[in-house]
Amino acid sequence: QKMPPSLPATINIREPRWDQSTFQGRAKHFFMVTDPRNLLLSGATLEEARRVVEDYRAGTVQPGLTEDQLWRAKYIYDSAFHPDTGEKMILVGRMSAQVPMNMTITGCMLTFYRTTPAVLFWQWVNQSFNAIVNYTNRSGDAPITPSQLGTAYVSATTGAVVTALGLKSLTKHLPALIGRYVPFAAVAAANCINIPLMRQRELKLGIPVTDENGNRLGESTAAAQKAIFQVVVSRIGMAAPAMAIPPVIMNMLEKRAFLKRYPYLNAPLQVGLVGLCLVFATPLCCALFPQKSSMPVSSLEPEVQDQIRKKDPRLEMVYFNKGL
Repeated sequence: QKMPPSLPATINIREPRWDQSTFQGRAKHFFMVTDPRNLLLSGATLEEARRVVEDYRAGTVQPGLTEDQLWRAKYIYDSAFHPDTGEKMILVGRMSAQVPMNMTITGCMLTFYRTTPAVLFWQWVNQSFNAIVNYTNRSGDAPITPSQLGTAYVSATTGAVVTALGLKSLTKHLPALIGRYVPFAAVAAANCINIPLMRQRELKLGIPVTDENGNRLGESTAAAQKAIFQVVVSRIGMAAPAMAIPPVIMNMLEKRAFLKRYPYLNAPLQVGLVGLCLVFATPLCCALFPQKSSMPVSSLEPEVQDQIRKKDPRLEMVYFNKGL
């Protein structure tokens, strides 16, 4: 029996498998990144994936390794280990935990929105989860200090709770369906506060910008602003279907005799509907903008433009990692 031909050591596994200049390619990539099944993988499987990836990057190809197995190992490795530090990430902070965690929290926010203590509790739980995700997926280039983390957490939680309670009092005299949309407005407001605060260091000092080949050209705050804006839009988009579609369905179901007879099914039904929306919304909204984003040199700050023109006068576009 012939041995399969050895895999070439030239596949670039630092980049995603699919073409990231198309929405379809980005969607395929993020369906792999956010796959909740990665949470069930054992420590041994994660370590094996790490070994395959690190060996391959060092130029050692394991005998009999196929291209599909290599890409599978890359996506398992990326799902559990930080790209900059190589540390194993906190389980609930990983991108593969987004769907199950958000499904539970959002389902509960939409179910228990009628009383003030419930609103306070679930908005606090949601922002605590967001803080863990933002800390876990931070850029290794710009570490977050504990005081910045604390400020962002307190500000986002306060913003979400104030918005939720303020809107709740405004909707008292409006139709019941409108009251169901209060949690979504609060989550959207919190994202607009939480993400810029979590990444305030990038807004002050800039993020690295590179040429097409990844050569670092300098740091730009204009690129940081564009990156953070794109992430805020993606996060609000991610929450929108899960918080907009289930309330309409639940409003109709609650008028039927079935749910009046079995009221305890309200929360599981809501969580299930949210989960169904999130399975698709999470990867598709992550894919709205390329991870490796770009902007014209002419849109950067004047001093950064000068710096780049000295290095390469003909350069038109710069690239940067927008974060997640």
